[in-house]
Parts: sequence; C-alpha cells; structure tokens
Amino acid sequence: MAYKTILVHLDETPHNGARVLLAAELALQHGAHVIGVAFTGVSRFLYQNEMVDDHDPNFAVHLEVLRERARRALANFAPQLQALGVHSFEERVLDDEPGAGLALVARHADLAIVGQALPGHDGGGAPPAAFPAELLTESGCPVLVVPHTARLRGAIAVDTAGVASPGAPAPGRHALIAWSASKESSRAVREALPLLAGADRITVAIVDADLRPALFGERPGDDVVAWLARHGIAARVVLAQTPRTGLLKRPGDVGETLLMVAGEHGCDLLVLGAYGHSRLRETLLGGVTRTVLESMLVPVFMAH
Repeated sequence: MAYKTILVHLDETPHNGARVLLAAELALQHGAHVIGVAFTGVSRFLYQNEMVDDHDPNFAVHLEVLRERARRALANFAPQLQALGVHSFEERVLDDEPGAGLALVARHADLAIVGQALPGHDGGGAPPAAFPAELLTESGCPVLVVPHTARLRGAIAVDTAGVASPGAPAPGRHALIAWSASKESSRAVREALPLLAGADRITVAIVDADLRPALFGERPGDDVVAWLARHGIAARVVLAQTPRTGLLKRPGDVGETLLMVAGEHGCDLLVLGAYGHSRLRETLLGGVTRTVLESMLVPVFMAH
C-alpha cells in the first residue's frame, strides 16, 4: 500500500518550499507522481454562472495579474523536485479558489499536502483558515498539513546517475495517533497506514478514556494496537487526561493535551481524525481539530 499520486498546494507564503521538500521525500519513498497546483483565486463558479465577462479588458488584465502570481508560486517547483531526484511530476495553474479548486483535483489523488494557515496573512494566494476543512469534506482525500516550523532543507542524496535516496526522513519516524474510537479516527489511521508502516515508533494516545468506557473497554487501545499489529505495525498506548476544572470537574481541551503528549514523547507526526461539516453548513472544524491546526508544531495527517 502506497501513495502513488501526491498533490501539493503552492502559493507565495513562507515555507512553500517545505511542502515541496516533503512531497519529494514521500514521492521517493512511495514511487509517486507529484502534482503541484497554484490558484488564481477566481472561483470557477463565476464562470459557470456567467458572472464574469471573458472579453472585458479590465477583467482580463486583473486575471493575468493573478495568473502571474500563481506562476511565481510554481517557479521553483520543477527545479526543486528535479534537484531532489523526483522526475515524475506536473504543475498546474488553475482559475479557482484554493479550497474548492484543490478539493476537486484531490479527488484523483492519494494524499494532499497543504500549509498551515498563517494568521492575518491573506496575500500570495494564501488559503483562508477554513481551507483544510473544505478540502477534507469536499475531496475525500487525506490531508497532510505542514506547520510554519517545518524545515526548509533536507538531506536527500542524489548520486551521479541521478538516483535519489532520502537522507533526512520525512515526518513519521515517531507517529502519534490520536485515537478516539470514532469513525473519523478509524478513517485517519486507515488512510495513514502507508506512513505508519515506515515509522520507527508509533504511540497511540487516548485522552479521557474514563469518560467513555463503553467505547474503549477494560483495556483502552488494545483493539487498535491489535489491528495495527496485523499490518506488521507495532504500537504502544499512552493514556492521557485533560485537566478537570470547576465543581463539576469538566474535562479540559483535548487538542492541547494531544499537542502536549506529542511534545513530551518527541513525536514528529500527528494522525488525527477530523470532524467537520459540509460546505453548506459553513465548513466548520471541530474544536479539537481547530486547536491542533492553530498550535501545531509537527505535521498533522487528517482524514474525514
């Protein structure tokens, strides 16, 4: 099982190159084809509903400016991949919004790589904060979100014959699975199996298991560990508890607890089942997912 088509969103925001580096490393590991996509930000629905006039000279000038910006985002894509030893790739400039456009392309991909939303940054084709939610709910494709803190350089070695091998491994040497026994977390683990199979260590984090004993049973985590073991993947379970506050001892923030566990155990990837609603219901992410995406320090793999 492997990711054979990897989609990467490109823009002019910082750490654009980190996404390409990660896509390259995964492409080398999985023998994958990489598609780099940049968007103008002009929704395709404007064309479909005939709300824009292609022959309007003012619109044509504005559209060309937006297309040039998208081309700049792609400027280093091909050279960077070639230098890293990846030779199966393509690049596209599309007239669409990032969320809706990438969701459409991602329906024909195994994995989509995007950047963490930058607070207050709306230039360079940067996606809005709801971008990961729209991509997840509208594409059916798992998403790997790269944080601002991602490294910009790798240690991929390319020999004189042009054969490349990953030097500094892609994130996932020590993966943390956020297991809630929900269908979302189950889907995330299933979609992440190609990454998990190559990990050196895997930790399954279960938060506040005591609040839902019917879901986890007497030995929380045993079932998911056995499931992974049948795939040849060894994992251990860590039970965590959020702070209990107030007279009623209400549980605290699960997202913050997961990030704390990831930091304490030195994890370099978080696998998370994402909760969300359809675009017609305002594309809202669940509270845990929002917290993680806002404060993440390691890449986050999500499926919905």
